[in-house]
Amino acid sequence: MRDPSHMEQIEQWANFVKNNPDKWKKIHTEFIDAQITKALDFIDRLAQTPGGKEKIIRAYNITNPVLIKRMMTG
Repeated sequence: MRDPSHMEQIEQWANFVKNNPDKWKKIHTEFIDAQITKALDFIDRLAQTPGGKEKIIRAYNITNPVLIKRMMTG
């Protein structure tokens, strides 16, 4: 079960979007971009650890042999 404040946060964001039609898109885009950057940075760090590339291949269920070979040699 989620924390009760989760719904409050959703309602606050919905109100912000409704009341700030010119501001919310930039804030939202920056947030999403930051999340993607963090995820990619994590994948890069994981790839540098022992067995990291194999973990990435399993996590993403990568089955393309060309891509697997490129990842393992690159």
